[in-house]
Amino acid sequence: MHPIAILGAGIAGLTAADELQRRGLPVTVYEAGKSVGGMMASFKDADGFTYDFGAHFVNNRLAAELGAADICRPVRHYGEAVRLGGSSYGYPFGLMRSPRFVKGAMASRLRSHRVKSAEDWFRRHYGDALAEAVAIPIAEAWSGLPANELAPAVGEKMSNGALKTLYLKAASRLTNRAVCIGYSHERPESAAIHHVYPEGGISRLLEPTLERVRHLVRLESPVEKILVEDGAVRGLRVKGETIEASAVISTAPVHVLPKLIEGTSALDHLARFRYRPMIFVNLHFDGRGHLPDTMLWVPDRKMPFFRLTETPISMPWLAPEGKTLITFDIGCAVGDELWAMSDDDLAKLCLSGICELFPHLRGKYLGPGGIMKTPVSYPVYSLEYEEDRQRFARSSGIDGLWSIGRNGEFAHILMEDVYCRTKRRMEEVASYVSPPRATDRAVRQLQIMGKRMAESVGGKTEAA
Repeated sequence: MHPIAILGAGIAGLTAADELQRRGLPVTVYEAGKSVGGMMASFKDADGFTYDFGAHFVNNRLAAELGAADICRPVRHYGEAVRLGGSSYGYPFGLMRSPRFVKGAMASRLRSHRVKSAEDWFRRHYGDALAEAVAIPIAEAWSGLPANELAPAVGEKMSNGALKTLYLKAASRLTNRAVCIGYSHERPESAAIHHVYPEGGISRLLEPTLERVRHLVRLESPVEKILVEDGAVRGLRVKGETIEASAVISTAPVHVLPKLIEGTSALDHLARFRYRPMIFVNLHFDGRGHLPDTMLWVPDRKMPFFRLTETPISMPWLAPEGKTLITFDIGCAVGDELWAMSDDDLAKLCLSGICELFPHLRGKYLGPGGIMKTPVSYPVYSLEYEEDRQRFARSSGIDGLWSIGRNGEFAHILMEDVYCRTKRRMEEVASYVSPPRATDRAVRQLQIMGKRMAESVGGKTEAA
């Protein structure tokens, strides 16, 4: 059997390699970069501040399954707030103290809605007032599209029942742990599932998996082409070398696949799928607890950022004692004015913006930290290609080709969901490359029949 080729050595690629190796299947992982991890990267600057490439959320269940529980610290507190009209409101229940929002939410339940877009979904579930003040502007800043051009699936990914949220928030207070709320859709959340964070940064979470599959990883090996013949994967080309493969598993952004695939135009429609480019700006401040909670949503469209995160509120060890780090999320487009800004100008822009919200921070500012840019931060669920997106979620359309991970699935999924869905899809890959033989199926059927007969006899004996 030819090896199964995996493109990319992030959490999805390494999890796939680990699972396929466990099943006794030959695997090779091709990573274009000089190191593994993908966007699960951590940095520590000269001033002692640690920050990640974007926000990452890890729970104790995932850490245990990855074999990293012993290097993770429990997170005691995590919360979110929204900044509106000069005041901060806890999310979600603080917003419900506003009579205007409550009235709007109740009124929305009394009228019928045709939900064709994300805007319709927000108005149906939150009411006009809350949708217009918070949900719609944040969704638009995050995606770069008007809410009426986004699919309803955007809202469905954000939904979480009020009773469940209330229960989990109460559990968080009772247990003195940051119980997860809305960060896993593949598995049930409960009072026992809480946030943790690995010592030394998020990149360490993959160390146990990497130890098991390191020998399968080829670094600095960008895949140039995925070779398809008669509608099925036959191999790939890496650095000019043609390599036969029994299957290919890609973690690449889906709009790249049409350029990679040679031998069919079946996936050309994926070229129009869009990702939202993002800039993450980290600034250092004296003191701590400057934001009302760990994460602050800012729906004011005059601000260049839509989200602020002060990670040391939840994980104090990420900043030197008595100091803090605030991360600014800026949505943009590759090549636009924001993308072209220098690091110094981006830092000044963010400082000016946050000082409009919290003027006292001007005197607390210590200087910039790391500033990172990525052209593929979040999949954009545009109505323009929603049917194609749903079809691709079911199948790549090419035999022997799977697409996994957040970018590869083009899905709004976080870390535990990436892990779970990757493991599940490897069952499909294993069945494809090594289908059960007729004799194996016959033996299995005989075993099932024997078990049923034994159960039937046992039941009759008990009845007698």
